[in-house]
Amino acid sequence: MLAKWKLPILLCAILGYLQYDFWYGKNNFFDYKQNLDSVQIMHAENEKLKLRNERMFAEISNLYDGSDAIEERARSHLGMIAPDEHFYRIVSESSSLWGQE
Repeated sequence: MLAKWKLPILLCAILGYLQYDFWYGKNNFFDYKQNLDSVQIMHAENEKLKLRNERMFAEISNLYDGSDAIEERARSHLGMIAPDEHFYRIVSESSSLWGQE
């Protein structure tokens, strides 16, 4: 009589062990979900970095190909003007030279 219950008891014990290992063991279900979330975050960050790299490569190729980009960069960042140009600075009336009104 005991022999006919050995196999189901053994199978239930194995199932219980596997369930415990699945939920609470090393690399369990919760670790899997956490890693899945972190992978999604990293993919989103990688997409942002890819877009930034594409913009930088486009700017580099533009700097190599034409002088317009170099000229624009010199004007905006360095304040340079061409030899045949005149620079005019317009100061509004509300601000004075010495910071007094």
